[in-house]
Amino acid sequence: MKGLIILAALIVTSHLLLAQKTITGKITDKASGTALSGASIKIKGSKKGTSTNTEGVFTLEVNPQDILIISNVGYVEQTVAVPSTSSIDILLEPLASELTQVVFVGSRGVGRSKTESPVPVDVIKISDIGQNAARPDLMSQLNVSVPSFNYNKQSGGDGADAIDLATLRGLGPDQTLVLINGKRQHQTAFVALFGTRGRGNSGTDLNAIPEASIDRVEILRDGASAQYGSDAIAGVINIILKKDVNHFTGTAGWSGYYDHKYNSLNSIQPSQYVTGSQVDGQTFTASLHYGVPIGKKGGFLDMSGNFLTQGKTFRQVPDTDATANPNALPINNVRRANGDASVTSGGIVLNSEVPVGKGKTTFYAFGIYNYKNSNAYAYSRNFSGTPNRFPTDANGNLLYVPGIMHLVDPKAPVDTDPNTITSANDVYFNPQEDVHITDGSLAVGFRGTFPGGLDWDLSNTAGGNNFHYFGKKTFNASLGEAGINRNTFNDGGFYLFQNTVNADFSKNYSNVAGGNFILSFGAEYRYEQYGIYKGEEASYLSYAPGIAAGSQGFPGFQPADETNAPRTNVAGYVEGELDVTKQWLIDGAVRLENYSDFGFVDTYKFSTRYKVTKNFNLRGSVSTGFRAPSLQQINFSNTETNVQAGAISVVKIAPNDNPITEAAGIPKLKQENSFNASVGFAWKAAPNLTFTVDGYLVKIKNRVVLTGEFDTSIQAIAPALTQLGVNDAQFFANAVNTTNYGADLVADYNLRFTGRNSLKFLLATNINHLNINRINIPPALNIDYTHQQTFFSTREQDFVKASAPPIKSDFNVEYDAGKFGVGAHLTYYGKIILLGYGYDNAYPPEVYLNNTTTLVPEQFNYHGKMTTDIYCSYKFSNHFYASIGIDNLFNVHPDLGVAAGANESAYDGETGGPWDAVQMGFDGLRIFSKLVFNF
Repeated sequence: MKGLIILAALIVTSHLLLAQKTITGKITDKASGTALSGASIKIKGSKKGTSTNTEGVFTLEVNPQDILIISNVGYVEQTVAVPSTSSIDILLEPLASELTQVVFVGSRGVGRSKTESPVPVDVIKISDIGQNAARPDLMSQLNVSVPSFNYNKQSGGDGADAIDLATLRGLGPDQTLVLINGKRQHQTAFVALFGTRGRGNSGTDLNAIPEASIDRVEILRDGASAQYGSDAIAGVINIILKKDVNHFTGTAGWSGYYDHKYNSLNSIQPSQYVTGSQVDGQTFTASLHYGVPIGKKGGFLDMSGNFLTQGKTFRQVPDTDATANPNALPINNVRRANGDASVTSGGIVLNSEVPVGKGKTTFYAFGIYNYKNSNAYAYSRNFSGTPNRFPTDANGNLLYVPGIMHLVDPKAPVDTDPNTITSANDVYFNPQEDVHITDGSLAVGFRGTFPGGLDWDLSNTAGGNNFHYFGKKTFNASLGEAGINRNTFNDGGFYLFQNTVNADFSKNYSNVAGGNFILSFGAEYRYEQYGIYKGEEASYLSYAPGIAAGSQGFPGFQPADETNAPRTNVAGYVEGELDVTKQWLIDGAVRLENYSDFGFVDTYKFSTRYKVTKNFNLRGSVSTGFRAPSLQQINFSNTETNVQAGAISVVKIAPNDNPITEAAGIPKLKQENSFNASVGFAWKAAPNLTFTVDGYLVKIKNRVVLTGEFDTSIQAIAPALTQLGVNDAQFFANAVNTTNYGADLVADYNLRFTGRNSLKFLLATNINHLNINRINIPPALNIDYTHQQTFFSTREQDFVKASAPPIKSDFNVEYDAGKFGVGAHLTYYGKIILLGYGYDNAYPPEVYLNNTTTLVPEQFNYHGKMTTDIYCSYKFSNHFYASIGIDNLFNVHPDLGVAAGANESAYDGETGGPWDAVQMGFDGLRIFSKLVFNF
């Protein structure tokens, strides 16, 4: 009997074993076609299961009668029967709320929904923000979509007019790391100097990434140096490129400013200024996108291209008659051409993935190329005030050059006698700074899964940026008569090259300490090179004493400025993510890095999320971070000749290894160190309503800034200045310790009615405050209060504090009714305070009240203002969509940058115009129209 039982058991067991089979499947997002990594596959009624790898692929042994439960955070759970075949493809439907979108930044493991993530992440669909706004570029669109994202359009800031640098949470532009498809993107070679936000910093030009290629932007609002390395103190911006095949899409758009108040044409005396048209800053944009499949395993080649041309804007205060109007400002002879630069740019992107072998390995590559030409007006040159900036003959008479020089009274005859030219019949010219920027990158790699479930990714990313200056419609006045036809100069420039090799690994363990554990680890090797190349001789050389030398507007780089500086970096990291229970997630990361030029750093991070209820999650993190001093900050060198009151002055920005820098006691630049902490919650109050609130604290030591100018009154540097023939010098130094604290609040409501009608509300607010805790002044420069102010003045401190308004809030409402849609976008910018330059040797800066000798602080109060954007759209068919609208409907402008009651001292800010460069901009109302097609 016992033998019969054993025989029967063996027969049944054999039958079951023969019935089992192995199936392979792939799980993707139904909406986008994106492979879903870390999706769970479980056999119903059993503890047996697995999860997908980075390609969204899984393998599992099943019985024919089994039922599979497929789930992933942010998606509708699916139940499917085991197929009769050995493979299965499953499409998961995203949940209704956009806040459940899966994000892949913030963790080296699997993606998680925004509300399930232990750190705050914004996900911005480019198609949602780009089609219904006049703003033609990525930076300006994100500026009114993400409150913690800060960007100031520059004017009068030399090369800064040509490039837009953004920040997160009011920190520096180089304290935010930018990734493309998860790979580190190079920075621009530019370093912000004069009249520029983020002074002394570099950053990444997001506008160099053609918008047509971007599917979405993930913005991690949390310190992440331990996960991603240098620059991630404030957070990470991860740009995800499109993977869309068999679709041909494109856009064409036009926009223009109609500022019926401050357009220069509306001035009482328009001949005093350079003017354009009543609708200026006209912008035309065009983009194309197409993707083709490659092979039969999901391979693709995605191709995109963008083109943009944008005209200049011209803004001045219309009333210059202060005798009749106490609120009028005097004629602006500082910048007679005040406004935004013109821009022409174009770029292409290729993004591709091709499975190889049996489909467990994928080759991928993406490349970006962008070219930009920007032309901006520099500060004005007026003969009555500075005749030594004009070409003159041997007797000092003006050599008038039509087409470049202008008369303030066009009806008056040209006067060339220096003794009779006054402000009433003055001659002026506005040098033009012409910048040519090329930016390109290429990433190639392989990723796949080893037997045993270890995901791997090997890649190489190379990229570079070249910034080339040219002076146009300008003079080297020291050339005299020989220089009247020398109006274009090659001023030289700088470049940055970066090559990054990455090896990343990740493995999902389904039962560690009773929960799911994801181990990620990897290594990185990075090579960087920065260089400055000189301009032509006439762009910097002086041919006559006491006369302005070089290309006016932006002087050419001199042979002494040239440099070619490389460095290397080796890094390794480990990160572990554990679901301790179904409610509690913890994540920890450690990163070690070694730089060839300043040494070793180590950083750490711990984050956690706890599900109090099904719809309410608490989350928080603590981390240390760092930012390596950029090669630009270490090696930038520039020598400029200034002429004031007939006296010539040579000013040098001295690189870190210069004898002047060493004599000043400026230490070698080292890394900025940070401590980050955040705590918050995500609450899904209703099926279509979600709230997130996150408070944060960021403490940074040794922030790199650009100091003021020191002269021979500093005994320690006087010999070095004299030896080099330099009057003044300024330096990059680890000079400042700061603390940022604040909160981000987001409320999102999406309601879908019957049919295709929908209503969306989004309220997002950033509250931010910055304290300057300490200024680190070398003893050689710390002589007295005046020299302390020269090092990093009260004015500079306020300039840093105003990098972000104390509150910024966005409110969006959108209603779609079938083919027709309407929407409004309100953005509030809180009050900021800036200081003018004031009179020489006055700290804090002071000016006289009108018609008095009473001194008052030159403080500019930019009160809180709100802009209102509206639009309507119509879908003609499945293939054509059009929108029209107005940005800044009520033509709101910042307050004028002038101290109350001191109008005669106007135009004393960074731009030389009526306003400083503030986030809301000063160009006023903007009209737009766009056409989108899709085949």
